[in-house]
Amino acid sequence: MAVPKRKTSTARRDKRRTHWKMEAPAMATCDHCGSVKRPHRVCPVCGFYNGVEVVDMKGAEA
Repeated sequence: MAVPKRKTSTARRDKRRTHWKMEAPAMATCDHCGSVKRPHRVCPVCGFYNGVEVVDMKGAEA
């Protein structure tokens, strides 16, 4: 089994890890109500997707 000859320095290790960061999720605006939502998903505010009401949000209120 191969074993490293020298310890990997923190600078070399951190240079390799520079691209391991979280990205903000993509966001889009709802065509019906204008609120911010994830793309290709039903709007959590109004219940519309692609101009069609998919979820009845009026009846969902508790």
